[in-house]
Amino acid sequence: MTTAARTAAIRSARPRGSAGRLLGLVALLLAVLVAVGASLFLGSRSIDIASVAGALFGTGDDAVEQMVVLSLRVPRTVIGLVAGAALGLAGALMQGLTRNPLADPGLLGVNSGASLAVVAAIALFGVSTPAGYVWFAFGGAALAAVLVYVVASGRSGPTPLSLTLAGAATTAVLTSFITLVLLRDLDTLGQYRFWSVGSLVGRDLGSVATLAPFLVVGAVTALLLGASLNGLALGDDLARGLGQRVGLTRVISGVAIILLCGSATSLAGPLVFVGLVVPHLCRRFTGPDYRWILVYSMPLGAILLVLADTIGRLIAAPSELEAGIVVALLGAPVLIFLVRRNRAVIR
Repeated sequence: MTTAARTAAIRSARPRGSAGRLLGLVALLLAVLVAVGASLFLGSRSIDIASVAGALFGTGDDAVEQMVVLSLRVPRTVIGLVAGAALGLAGALMQGLTRNPLADPGLLGVNSGASLAVVAAIALFGVSTPAGYVWFAFGGAALAAVLVYVVASGRSGPTPLSLTLAGAATTAVLTSFITLVLLRDLDTLGQYRFWSVGSLVGRDLGSVATLAPFLVVGAVTALLLGASLNGLALGDDLARGLGQRVGLTRVISGVAIILLCGSATSLAGPLVFVGLVVPHLCRRFTGPDYRWILVYSMPLGAILLVLADTIGRLIAAPSELEAGIVVALLGAPVLIFLVRRNRAVIR
């Protein structure tokens, strides 16, 4: 899209006042509380509200119900909130950085890098628990994103097109290595496929605490980049003309994406559609202003992942359907609807 077209798209976007955006943000935060309540009170095992409340406040007398609530539902709710918020924010940042409305954590090789590292952890080091995958997944995601950035960098630095092409090429190469290992080692395949589908089960709060510093730094950095992304949306030349340091913005954005995507992927697996769909939904309420898109993306991403996990527990009871599968089933129709209706401001 040309600079003139981007400017016209921004000017023609339906204006939204700050008061309306603040009201929408408050509504989203209330919806987060509703999603948390649903995740804690609903599940494949039927537990009444009084028993759940008793387990949460330490007044319950059923050991099994307390274990289900405190050891299963609470950790997966917290991880769903954290991973969903991180992926939603990273997706918005990635779409603004690359000016690609189809950008998601897989674009910069994050998912494939994390996946290859997990496969290596299983096959070479015998790691067998989701908690043990955390550092491998985080390191693999970070290294893959750095590799993509280096490959995409030319004399004038990476461009949206070069980042997209380098990410696609890196993902293809890493995926080939993953397939090669899995086809030769069925034991590794059996362990890897559970992590790769995207699940909040088997994780503990210790993993969240371990990655919390990276998540906080990544989130704060991303939220401070809203004005810079608005400049990039007008095109590199115009952004430079306005005094913006385009190269520095891309480097800082890349660091934030690595921290957010790497942490979320290591916690919940390579989830798809969260980082892709959430920014499009946000634009319906915020318009094209990335200062608000980034803020809205966090609670909306958290809501999407937590509700997907809750729905997966209910529709397949007494067993469960992984959150990654539910997100894909919910996200694909929503994205198709948004694209066909042209409701999102895409640039």
